[in-house]
Amino acid sequence: MIYLGLFILSFVLTYLIKNFYIKKSLVAQVNERSSHTTPTPHGGGIAIAICWFIGLFILYFENSIDTSLFYSLLVGIIISFVSFFDDLFELSPKLRLFVQALVAVLGIYFLGGFNSLDFGLFSIENQIFTNIFAFFMIIWFINLYNFLDGIDGYAGSEAIFLALAGFVLFADSHFLVIVACVAGFLILNWHKAKIFMGDVGSTLLGYNVAIFTIYYSNYESSNFWVWIILFSLFWFDATFTLIRRKLNKEKLSQAHKKHAYQRLHQSGWKHDKIVIASIFVNILLFGLIFSISNVFISFIFAMIMLYAIMKYIDKRKAFN
Repeated sequence: MIYLGLFILSFVLTYLIKNFYIKKSLVAQVNERSSHTTPTPHGGGIAIAICWFIGLFILYFENSIDTSLFYSLLVGIIISFVSFFDDLFELSPKLRLFVQALVAVLGIYFLGGFNSLDFGLFSIENQIFTNIFAFFMIIWFINLYNFLDGIDGYAGSEAIFLALAGFVLFADSHFLVIVACVAGFLILNWHKAKIFMGDVGSTLLGYNVAIFTIYYSNYESSNFWVWIILFSLFWFDATFTLIRRKLNKEKLSQAHKKHAYQRLHQSGWKHDKIVIASIFVNILLFGLIFSISNVFISFIFAMIMLYAIMKYIDKRKAFN
């Protein structure tokens, strides 16, 4: 019943936010980076954030979530709050980075640190190294999720996939809370979107994925690679694009439209077609985890598949 209630609340809040933003002319204007053609309200992720934290507290008072995970996820309130104002006023990059660093430190603290990095043949258990790695991973996940929130339904469908996969693998209730909260928003975000998620939603979701990766890795080191594979559609695109731009000697802080999903849209694919294709790819990634017992082999196959997809997109729209 809690999940149905959160779903309905998310939808109602998204609808009300959309109407309020339209009334106040708080809309995302079309520019050179846009993949939309008409001014559209943004900041719908507020609904996701509100419902998510309500759901978290319900789970906490029902003793349905581990205390360390609860407090580390609760830190996400900070990134959501600051990102809300960033959506409205475009805060300075330095302030955003400071806040991201703060939540990364707090998140790691409440989780008790990042225990180890297992590479199969060897593992790294030096807490200084693993925690530094976790720090930068959290910041990168926050930013890359924001980078890839660029077309209708893309970021929302990715969140639902990760949550459903997490529930199948680990059977924890907080994943169903995410599904309910994001699904309510996604109704109005599916192509053609009537409202966008905004930084307030995308940064929170990226933070949550990073926290889940660390939390479940601390219980079983191979779970790190499970989450890396599940999230690979997003981080592979963001990381590979960043590396290519660096090799091209581009200014990395400059806005661009070179991510794979953006170039696929430029090649003629519509938003819904790209999202449906991404869902299919995610199902294949999930299948790799289930069909191959060795998670490191699954990771190799996942990288080969994603690289092949990237080369296919390069043929449709060259990386210039």
